[in-house]
Amino acid sequence: METIFFKGTPCHTYGDIPATGTQAPGFRLTGKDLDTVSLSDYKGKRVILNIFPSLDTGVCAMSVRRFNKEAASLDNTAVVCISMDLPFAMGRFCAAEGIDNLTVASAFRSPEFVKEYGLQMVDGPLAGLLARAVIVVDTDGKVIFSDLVEEITREPDYEGAISVLK
Repeated sequence: METIFFKGTPCHTYGDIPATGTQAPGFRLTGKDLDTVSLSDYKGKRVILNIFPSLDTGVCAMSVRRFNKEAASLDNTAVVCISMDLPFAMGRFCAAEGIDNLTVASAFRSPEFVKEYGLQMVDGPLAGLLARAVIVVDTDGKVIFSDLVEEITREPDYEGAISVLK
């Protein structure tokens, strides 16, 4: 269990974020067209997992826009943006924003993601949603960057995540 904050209020996660140097747990999420999105879909690629509470917040939307822009310039790298938002809402957001360099995926029916990644908030104002985190996985499936954002209202460490890929 990790402690994070929402506007200064302590919140706790279900478990612990996967640590750097460990094998990234597999997952099966739901894509914007109700298709399955899994980590194994990206075998042989580097993967940035941008995890956040909801696209309906400014910081979350900003992180998706930023990673969409960054993804266009990264070789052999996929970006998967993950939240508990419904797939239809994720699809509408991407269409309205012109987001096309990344994949959005919902964990709304993926208890294994919640269990293995430990990022669902179990208390606080956003209980049930995912905490803000960025995890970068290398071509061998190992975690090479892992950052749980301590204050949910702050943006993730874009530079840190991108720097491990250059």
